[in-house]
Amino acid sequence: MKPLFIAGPCVIESAELLDLVATKLADIQKKTGLEIYFKASFDKANRTSIHSFRGPGLEKGLQMLADVKAKHGLPLLTDIHESYQAAAAGEVVDVLQIPAFLCRQTDLLVEASRTGKIVNIKKAQFLSGEDMQFPVEKCREAGAKEVWLTERGNIYGYNNLVVDFRNIPLMKNYTDRVIMDCTHSVQRPGAAGGKTGGNREFVPAMAMAAKAFGANGYFLETHPNPEAALSDGPNMIFLDELEALIHSLAN
Repeated sequence: MKPLFIAGPCVIESAELLDLVATKLADIQKKTGLEIYFKASFDKANRTSIHSFRGPGLEKGLQMLADVKAKHGLPLLTDIHESYQAAAAGEVVDVLQIPAFLCRQTDLLVEASRTGKIVNIKKAQFLSGEDMQFPVEKCREAGAKEVWLTERGNIYGYNNLVVDFRNIPLMKNYTDRVIMDCTHSVQRPGAAGGKTGGNREFVPAMAMAAKAFGANGYFLETHPNPEAALSDGPNMIFLDELEALIHSLAN
C-alpha cells in the first residue's frame, strides 16, 4: 500500500493562506503522483485558552475549503467536534477527522460514519493502540465504509507526549490505513503560557521512525511562517521544507 499524505495549516486563518499552501501541495502531487489530502480546521474547539483563535466557523470555513477543492483539485480533510457538524462537513470534505480527545464519543463517531465519507480517528493521548478497536467498531457498525487510525503520542507526565511506535503495527489489526501524526506528536500541550508549545525539529525523525514501524500515511501540519501561525505554530513545519520530507517518506 502506497503511503498517503495529509498536510495543511492547523486552522483556517485566511483564504490567502489556504491558497498558498494548497498551491504547494498541488504542485507536489502533480510531480509525485502521491495521494495528498489538504487539511485545515474550520474551528479549533479545544484550544488551551478561551482567548485563542479558533477559526472562521462551520459555514464560512466549509465554503473556504470547497473553494480550495474547486481550484486545486485536492481531496479534503477537516475535523469535527460536534455530531451536528458531520452532515454539513460531509457535503464538502472527503475525510472527517475525529480529534484525539473525542475518539470515544459515540454520537460523534456514528454521525461521521453515516455521511459515507472516510472517518479518520486520532488515537487519544490516554489510550493504547489495542483500545482503538472499539472506536473502529462503532464506526463500522454505524455504516462507515472506510476507517483510518492515526497515532499522535501519549501523555507523559505534565505538558509532554511520548510516542510508542508499537501502536502502529498494533492498530493495523483493526484497519489497513494507519497514519502517523508527525507534528502533533511533538507538541508540548499547554506548555507555552496559555497555549501549546512544541519541538518541530523532531518531526522528520518521528516520521522516519513511523515509516520503520509500518505507517502507511503521514499527517504533517505546515505553514509558510509557523512562528506567526495562529494555532500550533511551534510544531508545524515550514512549507518550504515539506516537499523534501515527503520525498524521503515516499521512497
